[in-house]
Amino acid sequence: MSQQPYYETMYILRPDIPEEEVETHVTKYREMVTEAGAEVLDNQMRGKRRLAYPISNHKEGIYVQLSHNGNGQQVAVLEKAMRLSEDVIRYLTVKQEGPLPAPRIVPGSEPEPAEQQEAAAVEA
Repeated sequence: MSQQPYYETMYILRPDIPEEEVETHVTKYREMVTEAGAEVLDNQMRGKRRLAYPISNHKEGIYVQLSHNGNGQQVAVLEKAMRLSEDVIRYLTVKQEGPLPAPRIVPGSEPEPAEQQEAAAVEA
């Protein structure tokens, strides 16, 4: 059984933009991927972190990871938009082989029955 490839795009936003604007960018890029005919598998905010080296006079950046599945056409659309944005200071898309990433459990959502049984077994 062959594993289906998927794409992971990691992008870094300027550290000085407001939190509401960060959410706007995250939503914009997620919608851009779906409009290009791809499926968003996972979208994670990695938070503000120190950069290994200064980029455009910034020593920190807000990291965001976007995993998506599609024919590859969405990568060009996404990267063009990021290249033109003044708020994105770096981006990189990597084609991944292997199992698809498991979506994160959103706080407040109910765990699956199998997870409830595992949790009960661990507590016992």
